[in-house]
Amino acid sequence: MLSPADEAWELITRLFLEQKQRMSATAAELGLSMPVVMAFTRLDPADPRPMSELAGAMRCDASYITSIVDRLEERGYVERRPAAHDRRVKELAVTEAGAAARERAMAPLREAPRCFDALDEDDHRALRDLLRKALEAEAA
Repeated sequence: MLSPADEAWELITRLFLEQKQRMSATAAELGLSMPVVMAFTRLDPADPRPMSELAGAMRCDASYITSIVDRLEERGYVERRPAAHDRRVKELAVTEAGAAARERAMAPLREAPRCFDALDEDDHRALRDLLRKALEAEAA
């Protein structure tokens, strides 16, 4: 028998996998792979960040991030720039075209799946608050 935490995680995983098709369709519309879209959504157009931070956020090594950034750069969505504090560090800056493409990628991901219609607004708030708490603990 699963613990409540393990069962909750299993349910979150099932929900994610059921929504993966919607996410894949968004990636295909942009002509990008899912890993590239996932990296792209972690970039903030208003705040360039080092490639190493993106690798850390995605929990992968720098060489993998380099190939992802290559694809984004080829499409004109990001630029690699030397960091002001250390020119050896490459920061990723989202271009104007990249900001528009990122918004197109994020829009369907921000829209709750239809299954959330079964929950009322109080349930939505409670779920949101619990997930925020879990993500904050993960980041700590």
